[in-house]
Amino acid sequence: MFREAVHVSVGLFKIMIPILILVKALQELGWIAYLALPLEPLMRMVGLPPEMGLVWATAMVNNIYGAAVVFLTLAPEHTLSVAQVTVLSTLVLVAHALPIEVRIAQESGNRFLFQALMRVGCALVLGVILHWSYFLTGWLQQENAIFWQGEIRQNTGLLLWGLEQLRNLGFIFCIVLALISLMRLLTWLRITDLLVRMLQPPLRFLGIGREAAPLAIVGMTMGLTYGGGLIIYESRSGRVQPKDVFASLTLMGLTHSIIEDTLLMVMLGGHLSGILFARMIFSLLVVAVLVRCLPLLSDSFVHRFLYKLPKQS
Repeated sequence: MFREAVHVSVGLFKIMIPILILVKALQELGWIAYLALPLEPLMRMVGLPPEMGLVWATAMVNNIYGAAVVFLTLAPEHTLSVAQVTVLSTLVLVAHALPIEVRIAQESGNRFLFQALMRVGCALVLGVILHWSYFLTGWLQQENAIFWQGEIRQNTGLLLWGLEQLRNLGFIFCIVLALISLMRLLTWLRITDLLVRMLQPPLRFLGIGREAAPLAIVGMTMGLTYGGGLIIYESRSGRVQPKDVFASLTLMGLTHSIIEDTLLMVMLGGHLSGILFARMIFSLLVVAVLVRCLPLLSDSFVHRFLYKLPKQS
């Protein structure tokens, strides 16, 4: 298991390390702020101050924790309602860490551009739906309260940043090792079979085969970053059909790490009605519609824009 965990982690680190360095360079140069400028009209569309575009831009390029830092910096300058923070939190949850997470999807056979546009587009659509739902019903219009600000450091030296990244990579390796061990234990105890049977109704509704159930479990609970190595490994094993990998990763892209990430947004003031329940229902419906549209598309279109088709023998 240890050797397998090393193999999985090395493949994942080859993706993560160059992107981590690139994102750090963008932060040091102050270029992430410029990425927020095109988002100002979109912020108005979802009922948010234009400045909140910087929070979402940071999330998309970096991660949720980086976005939390920016939000905590800007929040004292704005009086935001619970509804507004919920909308912003939903944008962040659906579309964040795109360079790393979409690259993982690409390494699993999915097309980078489609996965990136899917996540950003769905984040905006869900944000608009939530904004107008809260606005028209008058729900969650009270002033937001931040419950926990954490100890997230925004500005660190390169040496300290490097040490933190090494610690994070070590932690990811431990997670990968634990995941592989857990998956083998669950298989031995036949708990995986039970989970697969429990997931069969929603998976059947989505049109996803039963072999993809472990992929969905890992991604939705642990997230694409921690589970990414295992996801890539399983997708390349040939045990899961490309269509099921595509559907599973699309679902995971829209809703993953549902425990850790959701709790963080709750601490910032986001309401579960949007950041969990609406996001889950919306994601399930989107993937269900997408899977049902796949048979209507030509193989050449699917191969070029959505995911790699298996080579014909």
